Amino acid sequence: MLDPIINFFTRLFEVIGRAIGTFVSWLIWPFLAFRNWLRGRGWFIKIPVFLILIAIVASYAYLVYITQFWSIGDRDYPEQYAFETEYGAAGSPKDDGTCRPSAMVQISADLIDQNVNQNTWVPSNPLSKAGFLFFIEWKDTPFFDNKAAFQLGVNQVVRRTAVELVDRLGRVRGTSSINQNLQEAREAANYRENAWIFTFSPPFLQPSTPARLRDARESLLAFNRELEGCKADFDARSDNLLQFLDRVTADIGSTSEILQRRMEQSNFSGFDRRADDRFWFTYGQLYGYYGVLAAARSDFRDVVGQRNLNAIWNRVDEQFRDALLVRPPFVANGSASSLIKSHLESIGFDLLRVRSNLVEIRDVLER
Repeated sequence: MLDPIINFFTRLFEVIGRAIGTFVSWLIWPFLAFRNWLRGRGWFIKIPVFLILIAIVASYAYLVYITQFWSIGDRDYPEQYAFETEYGAAGSPKDDGTCRPSAMVQISADLIDQNVNQNTWVPSNPLSKAGFLFFIEWKDTPFFDNKAAFQLGVNQVVRRTAVELVDRLGRVRGTSSINQNLQEAREAANYRENAWIFTFSPPFLQPSTPARLRDARESLLAFNRELEGCKADFDARSDNLLQFLDRVTADIGSTSEILQRRMEQSNFSGFDRRADDRFWFTYGQLYGYYGVLAAARSDFRDVVGQRNLNAIWNRVDEQFRDALLVRPPFVANGSASSLIKSHLESIGFDLLRVRSNLVEIRDVLER
């Protein structure tokens, strides 16, 4: 009576076994064909081939290392800055005849330093650009894209801050000339994010993204040195702070829209190959804005004090800290009816909490 059932499962396992065998044969066929081609060749061919293979293996090992072994460091990094003693209101005179530097400029420079000096800039890595099997981008897979997404999120904050420094903050009411150091910082920060030193277009050599970001950092630090020497301007007016918060809330709103569109593609299993890079880009953006906004509070301390914004700003800082506590080992994007949570929904909720309080600060400034 059980023979038909036994025969069914026997045939089923035979089919599965043949399918696995066929897949493995297809997978190793290129290597077997390459070995057969190499067999019998002279050492003048074998040695270069072996060197190329060793270089490829070492390059992939390096890619694994820089993408899998990384850390964001201290999530409360703004607390390390002595905003009360070393900075104060940006551009304000000190007793010794110098002026106070900008905390926003310093944090932006330090975020660049963390991205390209303390860590390896992943988006420019040739194998990261090549993708999986050289035709599938890593962002379309669950692998090797988390650190790159985090770095791009931080860099988005640096870009936005550099633009605002040039357009409004680093000049007086738009009538003074643009500061040259800030102009150079903006141009360098907005350079392509995945440029390598070699390119297929003439002249086949170009500045890499890390090199241009280092240029941006040097230009920002040069501006702060000018500011300390009272040779540059930082216009810490309430309308400039309002305008900056407008740009930040718009940037955050754009990210929340991207998260929403990704959550609409969730499923019961929670598996989503794009959820991880969406999550880590947002995380990097929150990480960057946490520092920049804490610095803005210092640079605009007179405005913050006059408008009684300290209580609201404390709440914003607390929401940033809460958002940065969410660091899952695997990013899931479960549907509303799934038992698996959506990490995109969690960080999206924190993102909107931050945005709502920034809008509240903006409303106070507008009155």
